[in-house]
Amino acid sequence: MTFSALKIGFVGLGIMGGPMAGHLIKAGHQLFVYTRGKTPDAIARSGATQCVTSRGVAERADIIFTMVPDTPDVEAALFGENGIAAGLSKGKIVIDMSSISPIATKVFAKRINALGCDYLDAPVSGGEVGAKNATLSIMVGGPDAVFEKMKPLFELMGKNITLVGGNGDGQTAKVANQIIVALNIEAVGEALLFATRAGADPARVRQALMGGFASSKILEVHGERMIKRTFDPGFRIALHQKDLNLALSSARELGVSLPNTATAQELFSSCVAHGGKAWDHSAMVRALEKLSNIEVGQKVV
Repeated sequence: MTFSALKIGFVGLGIMGGPMAGHLIKAGHQLFVYTRGKTPDAIARSGATQCVTSRGVAERADIIFTMVPDTPDVEAALFGENGIAAGLSKGKIVIDMSSISPIATKVFAKRINALGCDYLDAPVSGGEVGAKNATLSIMVGGPDAVFEKMKPLFELMGKNITLVGGNGDGQTAKVANQIIVALNIEAVGEALLFATRAGADPARVRQALMGGFASSKILEVHGERMIKRTFDPGFRIALHQKDLNLALSSARELGVSLPNTATAQELFSSCVAHGGKAWDHSAMVRALEKLSNIEVGQKVV
């Protein structure tokens, strides 16, 4: 298979999907696209073919990417009326880059395989900035040979690209990523609140911690957001809630206890109850602040 001018489909052109599809177009590939909302101007001007259904995308393309919000959206895109499955023929490849249920992903893969097609789950981490800058981390589940064929396309969208294992394992890695990120946000928030209540300057505490074992990307980026009170997304709380729902529902099916993940979800729910579903997920600290009746950086008198 040559990668000089592939026929590629892309379903879902939102905050993440739009820039990702744009990188494929810039590399010279022929794109067929479908999205439920408005097609981004950059994609519309690019020469990509706009299709009226997901089925139309699958009929025209040899490789079809999906990037939609949640598990039911992927199922609808794949198997709904005029969905991708209806337009597939043997030998095509479907790659879902959404963040969805690992358990459902295994079912979707089997259904696509039964049509004589290959399936990769390839969720991403890095947010809107990573999508725009083509620096996403991509966690892939599926057959080795298919991954190797598709790796040059992933390299157009990301930097850290890992084949984790079989179908569903990419989604499992993404859920694990979101557990770690949420719990780190909570830890940083608690630490900076403790520093504030104790009368220390949280900015200087953060600076000191950045040179030690507590250093992390969350402390670096989201710790600064908490101190400067900059909670524009970023990555919206509502989306992180969705990912933790995947973690907790999958854990129930697997018989695993995730007590701190459940606590983090409750803190996100508190933010949403106060109108914060569109806040950046670093704003979890606001729920902690309400519990302690003090804000990070507030002067103690």
